Amino acid sequence: MKILGIGRNYVDHAKELNNPVPKEPVVFSMPDSALLKSNNDFYYPDFSNDIHHEVEVVVKISRVGKNIPIEFAHRYYEELALGIDFTARDIQAECKKKGLPWEKAKAFDGAAPISKFRPKSQFKDVNALNFSLNVNGERVQVGNTSDLIFSIDFLISYLSKYFTLKIGDMIYTGTPEGVGPVKIGDHLVGELEGEELLNFHVR
Repeated sequence: MKILGIGRNYVDHAKELNNPVPKEPVVFSMPDSALLKSNNDFYYPDFSNDIHHEVEVVVKISRVGKNIPIEFAHRYYEELALGIDFTARDIQAECKKKGLPWEKAKAFDGAAPISKFRPKSQFKDVNALNFSLNVNGERVQVGNTSDLIFSIDFLISYLSKYFTLKIGDMIYTGTPEGVGPVKIGDHLVGELEGEELLNFHVR
């Protein structure tokens, strides 16, 4: 399986990082070793001093597809989850400055905590999902998938032009504004449509 991440997919998040609002999806990939499951603790890596949280809705692909028309994209996933895309902001800034890819700032071991998946049928409208992240009891990020620049169906269609989507592939759909640093000892709790799905500590 593969993990595809989407950057700058909420207008206010792009602006808070002084990035232009993209005209097409910003895509990066992560290996499966980036996944952090079962609410296991996140261990702060020794190669960075500026790890930021980015909470996002995650889609799991349920059938093989290539060049998927957008009107059929909804048929290619049946489950959603809540995830965090931890970003080594200092390494990312260094890579950007040199014009280099920044996977090592996004795809390191444990960089992608993922909750249990929930059936799509559980939700009234996947294009209007509320989600949030609390750090030490303070709500720091609040998002709704209705604010995505590129919708879930659009992303599935777009990505399938370049990559054959396979069963089990995951798409991290992007984070809303409010990203910020985490430190050792922090307690992170994430909710999707009012259900607590993420609950772990930074060690």
